[in-house]
Amino acid sequence: MGIVASQSFKNIISTYLGFFIGAINTLFLYTEFLSDDYYGMVGYMLSLAYVIMPIMAFGMHNTLVKFYSTFKTRISLNSFLTLMLVLPLCVIIPLILIIYVSYDSIVGFLSNKNEIIKGYLWHTVIIAVALAYFEVFFAWAKVQMQTVFGNFMKEVFHRVGAMILLFLLHFEAINLEQFMGGLVVVYVLRMLVMNVFAFSVKLPVIIFKRVPNLSNILKYSFLIIIAGSIATILLDVDKVMIGQFVEIKEIAYYSVAIYIASVIAVPQRSMHQILLPLSAKYLNEKDFESLEDLYKRSSLNLFIVGGFIFLLIVLNINQLYYIIPEEFTGGLFVVFMISFTKLYDNALGSNNAILFNSDYYRVVLVLGVFLVIAMIILNIIFIPMLGINGAGIATFIAVFSYNSIKLFFVYKKFKMFPFTTSTLRIGMLLLASVLLFYFWEFPFHPIINIGLKSLLITVLYIFVVYRFNFSEDISLLIKKYLKLK
Repeated sequence: MGIVASQSFKNIISTYLGFFIGAINTLFLYTEFLSDDYYGMVGYMLSLAYVIMPIMAFGMHNTLVKFYSTFKTRISLNSFLTLMLVLPLCVIIPLILIIYVSYDSIVGFLSNKNEIIKGYLWHTVIIAVALAYFEVFFAWAKVQMQTVFGNFMKEVFHRVGAMILLFLLHFEAINLEQFMGGLVVVYVLRMLVMNVFAFSVKLPVIIFKRVPNLSNILKYSFLIIIAGSIATILLDVDKVMIGQFVEIKEIAYYSVAIYIASVIAVPQRSMHQILLPLSAKYLNEKDFESLEDLYKRSSLNLFIVGGFIFLLIVLNINQLYYIIPEEFTGGLFVVFMISFTKLYDNALGSNNAILFNSDYYRVVLVLGVFLVIAMIILNIIFIPMLGINGAGIATFIAVFSYNSIKLFFVYKKFKMFPFTTSTLRIGMLLLASVLLFYFWEFPFHPIINIGLKSLLITVLYIFVVYRFNFSEDISLLIKKYLKLK
């Protein structure tokens, strides 16, 4: 776990920095500097871009990670890398032509409920292309075991850019249209910077020669588009569908709730950057002992760290909603629902990395398609009835079901299970903490309450985890950074 622990820790720092900046943007700047309609439009635009991004990338970011270590000669490897750079264009160019020809029909459908959507379709398309090639260049660096800079760009850069744009808007240095265009520029610039870094790590040698195992690569790429679409749809289609059924400002309220809960996913997102190439390496080398060790350790460590963040959010959420505009408090229920799903994500450890790099991804993709269909149906049912709470319920049911199936599938095919007795003990610690602290508040200002309660939870949680040595990796980190003997 040496390289995993080292790069994961650095990635967690940069990811939390990004989330801290994003929290300021999401909870305070967007809510104060933009109208609810335009805040909702930003959420809609970015969510739609993320939904279509896997198609734009043609699955190349996953394909590159899975097959990179299988090429042993210089010519075959360079031919493969050339293919990874060129194939997305085979999808992007025809898709842009289709959008150009069918623009009126597409815009008419998307803006059926909210007219504001009409002016920002091309913004969405350009951001989707930038997201797609950013992921390709990030994967290029990942396979060289260089994830720290890419993770910084992925988590921090665009949030800083959005913050600068928000302040420029507030001080009237730019207008609303320039702000929306500026967001596009930020994502394009992020992609270009990642491109320069990736090529500095390994400069491409463009060779158009036959790539060995091409049929399997293309088959995997096509199917991984479905996988990427499933994962993205499960995260973002709810916001897109909210825009179809209720007023677009509701997306703003929902986005705040989702953002708060998504902080729990930071450790999993950070560690996943290095878990992917390592899992692919162990699978290609058929080193199942190392693969299982990685599975169990990543599950336990992510459950401990994610559980700690879960407590900080759930036990402080009522006080947090006192310091943001009152209309956003309608998302409280959504925070609880999504927080549970994010904690479950953490507990699965390297489950996704194993599945997407194994030969069994096809079956999981089929199941995922059915789950996406179920989620869309659930959203159609629940959003008109319950608004954003309905979207939260639909997301919870779909993601919980999908994760449970993936957990069972890895156990069935690889005879590996991520949970241990320590997982149960951590679960009991989390439950006891919620029962102990949820209904108890200090009689002070909400910010002071959040600070005092967080400090108390932190001391208690770290003490118990270290005292009972739930995880050797976590205990070593506590020893190192708290200078314990």
